[in-house]
Amino acid sequence: MRSHRRRCPLPAVCCAIVLGGCSTLPGRDYPRPPSAPLANPPNPALLQPLAGAGRAHRAESGFRLYSVGVDGLLLRLELIAQAHSSLDLQYYIYHGDESGRLVTEALATAAARGVRVRILVDDAATVAGDEQLFALAARPNVEMRVFNPWRYRGHNRFVRGVEYLIGFRRLDYRMHNKLFIADGAIGLVGGRNIGDQYFQVDPESQFADEDVLATGPVVQDLAATFEEFWSSDAAIPAQALLPAADTGEAAVQLARRTTSVHKAATAGGNYQQKLATGEPLASVLTGESQLAWARAEVACDSPDKGKRVAAGASVSGLLFAPVAREIRATHSELTIVSPYVVPTDGELRLLEERRAVGSTVRILTSSLEATDSLPAQAGYMHYRVPLLDAGVQLYEIRARPQSSRGTGQSARLSRYGNYGLHAKLLVFDRSGVYVGSMNYDQRSRRLNTENGLIIHSPELAEQALRRFAAMTQPQNAYAITLEPQQAGDSPALLWSTVEAGQPVSLRSEPARSSWQKFAAHFLELLPLDREL
Repeated sequence: MRSHRRRCPLPAVCCAIVLGGCSTLPGRDYPRPPSAPLANPPNPALLQPLAGAGRAHRAESGFRLYSVGVDGLLLRLELIAQAHSSLDLQYYIYHGDESGRLVTEALATAAARGVRVRILVDDAATVAGDEQLFALAARPNVEMRVFNPWRYRGHNRFVRGVEYLIGFRRLDYRMHNKLFIADGAIGLVGGRNIGDQYFQVDPESQFADEDVLATGPVVQDLAATFEEFWSSDAAIPAQALLPAADTGEAAVQLARRTTSVHKAATAGGNYQQKLATGEPLASVLTGESQLAWARAEVACDSPDKGKRVAAGASVSGLLFAPVAREIRATHSELTIVSPYVVPTDGELRLLEERRAVGSTVRILTSSLEATDSLPAQAGYMHYRVPLLDAGVQLYEIRARPQSSRGTGQSARLSRYGNYGLHAKLLVFDRSGVYVGSMNYDQRSRRLNTENGLIIHSPELAEQALRRFAAMTQPQNAYAITLEPQQAGDSPALLWSTVEAGQPVSLRSEPARSSWQKFAAHFLELLPLDREL
C-alpha cells in the first residue's frame, strides 16, 4: 500500500491528532449496515462426519488440543478452504508476515467463491506491513472492523506515542480475544494470534501456544460472543479509517499476489506433507483423531468491560469469575501456564488459599531471557518470593529448550534460542481445563477483554498436564526455589536446570545480556503492575 498520502511533518500530524480529539472514537458515526445474509449453506463435509458423535453426546461438545504451531496454521488454512457459508475471525494481532499473507489470500479465495468473511481485529500491536489485511476490506463478501482504533493510521512510534498519551484512557483498553469459526460448525479458541511467531515457523521468534478445536453446541455460544463484539460501538468499519483509494489499491495488489511458502515449509513441522493430505483437519473429520466429548462453557468478557470496570462493576459478569470459581473448587492440584504472571491481590489470595488447604499449585511462566515483554517480566519479579513462600512450585521457560518434546516445534527451530511462552492454560484437579486468551495478570483482569473455554474433560486435562511436564523438564525450564538464608537476610532465588546433561543451579538470574537484566530491575522499581 502506498504511503505518499501520509508523508507530512510530524508536528502537523501530532496537531491533527490533538485537534481531532484522539480521546474520542474515530469513525463512531460511520454507517454500519447489518451483515450480509449467508449466500450458501454450511459445507456438509464439516457437519456430517461429526453428526453421529454429536447425537451420542447431546449435552456435550467435542474438543481436541493442538500444541504444534504449524498445525495451528494448517487448521486455519484447511478450515478456510472447506468453508462454504461463513468465516468469522476475531484477533488481537494479525501480522502481515508469511503466515498472515497465507491466511489473507485464503480468505480472499473463500470470499470469491461466495463465503461471507467477517474479520474483527484490535489496533494496539500493529506494525508496518500489517495493513495488508485491509486489502480484504474492499472485496465482495468481506466485512472488516477494527476494535477501538487509533486515529493515526501510520507506524511512526513517536506519533503513536503522542496519541496514546493524549487518549490514554481510551486507548489503554484493548480486545485481546482470539476466535475463529468456520461455517458455524467448527471453532478454534486459544492463545494464538495470526503471525509467524505464533505458528512457530520463524527462527527469529517462536511462541509455545495452544489451540482447542471445538464442535457441537458450544460453537453457537462462541458465535454469540463474536456477534456481541462485532455489533459493539467500539467495532469500527475499516472503510471509516482508510480512504477507499487505499483499500481499493491494496485489493488489486492482493489479487495479483501468491505468497510462496518458505518459513513454514522449512520449520520442520511437515507443513507441505500435511497440507497435501489435508491434515490435521482431515483425521478429525474421518474420526481417526478422536475428539474429547465433554460439557463446556464459554468464558468471555463483554465488549464494554472497560466502562464496567471503571464504574466499579462486579466481576460476576466478567471472564475471570468462572475461572476463579473453578480455582476455588480445586481440592488437590492447580496447574497454570501463563507467559505473564502479575496477579491482583485477589488472584494471589486465590493461590494462597489453595495452598492453605493442601492443594499443589504449579505455575509455568516466562524467564527473563525468554520474555517478549520486559515490563511484564519486571512486574512478575515482585511476586516470585510471595508465591514461593506460599509453597507454589514455580518454573520459568528457557529461551533455548534442549528437548523439543512438548515445545510445539522442531528441534531445528529450537536451536535458534528464540523460544518463548504464549499459551494460557489452567488445569483444575485433573478434571477440567481453561484454554483461551487470558493471562494470569492484572491487564487481563482490568484492561483487556478476554475469551476462552472451560472444558470439564479429564482427558484434555491429562493432555495438558503431559505437555506441562514436558515443558518443565529441567532441559527446557528453570525450577525456581528460595535458597536457605541466615536469619535476617533477604530471600535469594535459585534457578535450577540442566546443561549438557548435568544439573546446574544459578544464583544470578539468566538473561540475554547485562543490559536486559538492568532494564528489568529498573522497571521493577516503577508502579506499573496495574498496566501489566
